[in-house]
Amino acid sequence: MEEEILKKIEEQDKKLEAIYRSVEKMRKYFLWTLIISAVMIIIPLIGLAFVIPMYLKSLNLGALGL
Repeated sequence: MEEEILKKIEEQDKKLEAIYRSVEKMRKYFLWTLIISAVMIIIPLIGLAFVIPMYLKSLNLGALGL
């Protein structure tokens, strides 16, 4: 009886370890997905902060006929 219980506990340990490894891989995957998504949104916004004023400046000069 004790051997069966120990065997089942061992099997559960193995399954828990496999689940833990899988969850850690998923956590890292989601972390990198979040980082890449944030970079892909923030970099264009920073670029627009520089491009929009230059564009508006060129529109004002063109409207004045200069």
